[in-house]
Parts: sequence; structure tokens; C-alpha cells
Amino acid sequence: MKNVLDTRKRPLRDLRISVTDRCNFRCSYCMPKEIFGADYPFMKQDEILSFEEIVRLAELFAQYGVEKIRLTGGEPLLRRDLPVLVQRLSAIDGIKYVTLTTNGVFLAKHAKALKDAGICRVNVSLDSLDDEVFKNINNMNTSVSTVLKGIFSARDAGLEVKVNMVVKKGLNDQEVLPMVRFFKEENITLRFIEYMDVGCTNGWNFKDVISKKQLYDMIQEHYQLEPVKQDFFGEVAKRYRHKGTDTEVGFISSVTETFCGSCTRARLSTDGKLYTCLFASEGYDLRNMLRSGASDEEVASTIQSLWEKRDDRYSEVRTEESQKNRKIEMSYIGG
Repeated sequence: MKNVLDTRKRPLRDLRISVTDRCNFRCSYCMPKEIFGADYPFMKQDEILSFEEIVRLAELFAQYGVEKIRLTGGEPLLRRDLPVLVQRLSAIDGIKYVTLTTNGVFLAKHAKALKDAGICRVNVSLDSLDDEVFKNINNMNTSVSTVLKGIFSARDAGLEVKVNMVVKKGLNDQEVLPMVRFFKEENITLRFIEYMDVGCTNGWNFKDVISKKQLYDMIQEHYQLEPVKQDFFGEVAKRYRHKGTDTEVGFISSVTETFCGSCTRARLSTDGKLYTCLFASEGYDLRNMLRSGASDEEVASTIQSLWEKRDDRYSEVRTEESQKNRKIEMSYIGG
């Protein structure tokens, strides 16, 4: 294994792989229904990376220090036979963790197979415990109980579970304390994510952001939180726990308390483009290299070169003007 550093001395440690651009939700902050309607041109089968191509690329990334792979989408559980891919990724030399981000709808069906295949943790998106609010967010009439069933099935299968809540002012901020109360009682980690300006279709405005400090202060009025020491360089969430327990509450604050300086994540899109930042506008087409007959050495050299030239720090330099620039959609690149 060869460690590789970017221009800001950040190592390559994490690879997030989007396995599909499709999703069964139409959340306003990610895939608004008026944009991603019935006639939206999702990718065709021959445009997306095959399992063989994903594994080949993951093996090359592992040579440069990647230890953790997270499978994302869209909704990754819409990709057929996903546990087969998980098993192959888990077997790669150097890969210590394979995790999954999901909306939880299909988790009850697949939790055991995912665990058996090698998934160690699932991050489940849930933005409210109130059915009316939740259905207004997902725009597909999916109830909270469906997602909770997936969460509990994953826990019962032996998977570590973290619940992610995107908080948008005026949409679901009234749900913060009920979420804290519920997941504290269930001893499940809950993480709050600041509403981000990812992509160009979600109508992001800074006035809709509830900051990490505001969230922390809101919770601290009712619950005693104490800080938890960072586990590793590049950890995204600022972690706390309920005093006297092991139950954690985390905050992912990419808008108001940025963490670009320790970002160790590369992202691989569904169609095989490499992005070195969640807020990037363009990626490098690795799929074309694979399908044009490039050798492993040539592809690996390209990965190394792209990372060594990396200088991304969008969140640190975000301005009112820069946030209007064209960026890839969350549904295309995953979280």
C-alpha cells in the first residue's frame, strides 16, 4: 500500500461509491419531484459501472490507502444483488470497513444478507418522526413506521446503526427534540446534518440553515450532552453523548463549522467519474479508461495524480456567489 497526499497534506482514506442514480424518495433537499419526475432521464444499464468495474477500481484505491468504502446512491438498495458486491468489496486487501447509506425502506428485507456479506454499519436517513411531516419531505407517501422497521431490523441483524437527520428551518426543525428523545431511549446514535447547498435543484438558501450551534443549544436546554473524543483524522461528525450513557448525538456542520481541512474522501459516481469534493462541478471519467483497455497501472497512476493535485475546500471558501455555481447533484454522487 502506498499512501498518497493531496496539496493540503490530506490522505486518501475513504471511498464513497454511488451504485445507482435512482431513488424511491423525492425529498425536496435532494431530488425534488418537479425536477426528478416520471420523465427524468436516469442512467441506462450500460452507462453504470458493473460490479466487476467497481471492484477493480476499489482494489486500486485500496493500494493508495483507502480503508473504508461507503455505498450510496440514489438509494443503493435499489441496485440488484447488492450483497454480492458487498462481499467482494469486503474481501479486498486493506479494506477494513464497508458501510451503507440508505433511506431504510428496503432495509428490513436485506439487513441480514448485508450483514452476512460484510456490511458493518448502516446510516439511515430519517428527517422526522411525524408521519405528516415525513411524507411531506419524501413526497412518496412513505410512513415513518416503514423506516423504523428497517432500522430495528438492521440492529437486530447485528449492524451498527446511525440515523441521519437533515434539518431545514420551517420544514422539520420542530422535530429535533422528539428525534433526540426517541433515539436516546432506543440507544441509537442520531446525527444532525446542516442543510447544504449540494447541487443546483434544491433551492438552497442560507436563511434555511439551522446551524450546529443552534441545534446544540436547543438540545442542551433539555438534555445534558458531553463531548466525545474524535476517533480518527477526518471524522466528519462532531460527537457528543448523553451524560451517563453511551448514546451519541452528532452534528455534521459543513456550512457553519467546516471540516475541509481533514477531508479524506473521494467519490465515485454511478457512471464511473471520480470526484474529489462533494461540491465539485466536474469529475474524471475512470469508466472510459476501464472500457478503453487501460491497464491497472495506468488507472492507478491516474487516481494518484488526481489526488495529489487535489486542492478542494469549497465549504471553507463558500460565498453567496460561489454557492450559485453549478455543482453535481446529491442523488448523482451520494452523500
